[in-house]
Amino acid sequence: MSAAPLYVVGLGPGDAACLTPQAREALGRARCLAGYHLYLELVPPELLTGKRLVATGMRREEERCVAAVDAALSGESSALVCSGDPGVYALAGLALEVLEARNLLECVPFHVVPGIPAVCAAASLLGAPLTHDFACVSLSDLLTPWRTIEKRLEAAFAADFVCVLYNPRSRGRPHLLGEALSLAGNHRSPDCPVGLVRKAFRPGQEVGVHKLADLDVEKVDMLSLLVVGNCASRLVGGRFMLTPRGYRPQRRS
Repeated sequence: MSAAPLYVVGLGPGDAACLTPQAREALGRARCLAGYHLYLELVPPELLTGKRLVATGMRREEERCVAAVDAALSGESSALVCSGDPGVYALAGLALEVLEARNLLECVPFHVVPGIPAVCAAASLLGAPLTHDFACVSLSDLLTPWRTIEKRLEAAFAADFVCVLYNPRSRGRPHLLGEALSLAGNHRSPDCPVGLVRKAFRPGQEVGVHKLADLDVEKVDMLSLLVVGNCASRLVGGRFMLTPRGYRPQRRS
C-alpha cells in the first residue's frame, strides 16, 4: 500500500476568516487530524466532521507527529495541525525529523501548508510595527538554554532590531520576561513603545501599546505576544505603533 499525504497545516491566529484557502483545502482532504487539543478546537467544525482526531496535551509534540506519520503510512491522509505558521515555532521541523529518522522521506508525500504567523497577526492589530528589520525570539527555555536566548536578545537589541517576543511569560518561568525587558532597557529609552497583543483574532482579544518603563508584566502570559520597538518606533494616533521604513525624510507635525 502506498503512503497517503501528510500535511503540516498552519491555522493562522485562530479566527476561521484567517484560515487560508490552501489550508482549508488540505484539512478537507485529510482523513486524520492530529494536534494539540486547543488547536484542534480552532478548526472550523465542518472540517472535523467524519475525521479521526488525535488530540494530545502540551509537551507531547513528537507523539502528535508520529501519529500523523503512522496515519499516512497506513494510507490515511493526515494533517498535523499547528497554530500560526507551521514553520514558525511549530511542528514542520519535527515532522521532517521524524520522517528522516524513520527513512520515510522518499515514501511519504510531505507538504507544509503555510498559515498567518502570530507575529503578523499581532502586527496588523498594532498598526505597522514591523515595516523595518525585526527579529523574533522565544523566551521559552524548555528547548533552548536561557543563556543562548539571552545572547540572542542582547545581539538583537544592540543591533536596533524591532524585537518580537514569543512565549513571553509562563507560570513556570515568570521572571524571564523581566530579564528580557531589562536587556531591552540597556538599548532603548524608557519611552520606547512596546506592543502587547493577547489572543489575536480570538474571543477575548486584547491589544495595547505601552511604554517600556511602564509595562506591567503581570498582564502578559503564554497567550500574549510582545513587540518591542526599535529606536525609531513611535506611538501614532494614540493607539497605533509605527516603525518608519524611511520613505519620508521627516515626519509630519
